[in-house]
Amino acid sequence: MSISRGVDAQFMQELKAKNNIVEVIAGYASLDKKGNTHWACCPFHHERTPSFAVNEAEQFYHCFGCGVSGDVVKFVQEIESTDFMGAVRILAARAKMEVPESNFDTEKAAEQKRRRDNHVKILLDSARFYLANLYSGEAEAHLQYISNRALAPTTVKKFGLGASLDFFSLPDYLAGKGYSRADLIDSGVLTESKNGKLVDTQAGRLIFPIINAFDEVIGFGGRLLEKSDFAKYKNTKESLLFNKSKTLYNINLLKKLKRTSPLKEVIIVEGYMDTISLYQAGFTNVVASMGTSLTKDQARLVKRYSENVLISYDGDFAGRKADLRGLEILKDEHLNVRVVPLPDGLDPDDVAKQGKEAYQACLDAAMPLIDYKLHSLESKYDLSRTEEKRAFLAEALKVVRTAESESEKEELLKKLRDKTGITYQSLERDLHNLPAEKPVEIAKPEAKEAGTDKYRKAERFILAAKLFSAPYAKDLDLSGIDFENSVHKLIAEYVIEHERAGERARPSELFEILEEDCAEFNEILDLNYGDKLSGPTAERFFLDSVRTLEKEKNARLAREYTRLFSEERDSAKRKELAQKIAYYTKLSK
Repeated sequence: MSISRGVDAQFMQELKAKNNIVEVIAGYASLDKKGNTHWACCPFHHERTPSFAVNEAEQFYHCFGCGVSGDVVKFVQEIESTDFMGAVRILAARAKMEVPESNFDTEKAAEQKRRRDNHVKILLDSARFYLANLYSGEAEAHLQYISNRALAPTTVKKFGLGASLDFFSLPDYLAGKGYSRADLIDSGVLTESKNGKLVDTQAGRLIFPIINAFDEVIGFGGRLLEKSDFAKYKNTKESLLFNKSKTLYNINLLKKLKRTSPLKEVIIVEGYMDTISLYQAGFTNVVASMGTSLTKDQARLVKRYSENVLISYDGDFAGRKADLRGLEILKDEHLNVRVVPLPDGLDPDDVAKQGKEAYQACLDAAMPLIDYKLHSLESKYDLSRTEEKRAFLAEALKVVRTAESESEKEELLKKLRDKTGITYQSLERDLHNLPAEKPVEIAKPEAKEAGTDKYRKAERFILAAKLFSAPYAKDLDLSGIDFENSVHKLIAEYVIEHERAGERARPSELFEILEEDCAEFNEILDLNYGDKLSGPTAERFFLDSVRTLEKEKNARLAREYTRLFSEERDSAKRKELAQKIAYYTKLSK
């Protein structure tokens, strides 16, 4: 059983050895040692009584309140809102360790790292160059634009805004830094003109540095300052550092905000100025999708900061189907999505200029996604015209059908009644009489046997007793038990492998093996609390759990042999199968 994270196992072992979980967590939460466990109020949910336990001996944490758990890497990953490799780099820096390249094609990986490091330096030098330009006395148009947008000097500094003055001053500056032509082009900062010269891709524009969660400048957005046939906004091309579909503008400041306190919600807007204006107005929990329809990567990124999302796009957003589909991506990632309605023709930047109260009123009017779909449909039709009202209702009822509960459907139908004047009873009948949607063919799951929950609880208790070395579980060989749950199977395989090698199974190692699928493992960890695993009552439950699973295994074999018996035509084989059916049926009683 191996860890497929692309990081050398020996390095990970040393990294964890040099980052004691108690010392790391103590940097984020106040720990109080009681017995062999350190306790704190959970940093991942609000509580007054400490239920967040840190097991120093086993090097893992578990909250008995909200159920989160993990090893030191997982903790840093969650508290810093980063991915696995991001957490590894943070811990490596803390331990003054060099993160190795992946253990395949080392030469290629080293070259990739060299290029990335150079690109980081090029982008940072470019950002500093643009910033110096802004206050050089030659950027009057840029400063005038900033003044027209009523941006305070502190805001300009916070977001690192800069100025590109022309096509050639940045290439000359970077050439003097000794960077290779290939790196300058690949970084996205410069491009090659038709005559072979390197030119600034953002020439003449106001510059918005795009910064990732690690405070690295990864790209630039640029805005034209006068009317032109060119696009008003332009981003640097995708590179080793910059992939627009995988990042969000202002994610760096959002991460800093989360460090101060948990975020109730995150506002997602479209553009740079929307973000900056809202931030200046006091709405600091804001990021931008930079003009693209939302992607799954962006949904997963924002979920690290909050499960509640407010979409605040322009006032004409309701008519853009592609963006509405993008919101479904957020919902598919189990985010709670509400949409902020804005006056037609206005964007968040426009409303923010009217004052904090004006935009707060828009936020207060935010509606669930399904309600917003109806709102967007309404804007397409003139409900005073009979034929358009009918067309609206035909589409609206299809939206209502997707509601997750009958009570929600009832509420939405009442809203349609109030908008159209059609009686609730008629709308309800039309809803029920809608043609059935073409079913999506999916693989049918195996039918669950009665008492599945009982078997799952038995599996959990047995595994907990083995993992935490309950004395009554010592002699049980897990290879004789058929675990139905896939996570339980992985845990059992881990324990069996270590027992056969004469080694002790350590719960902390399972966080690497299970990776993101830890919900079921958390249920097992919950059993390691108080006297749940100790004493005669626990021992009796353990023995009962083993018997429960043994009986279920025998009953399953009896059912299988019964199926084979019904298909078999050879009398001798039928007799043999009948004996097996009788044998396993007796054992299952």
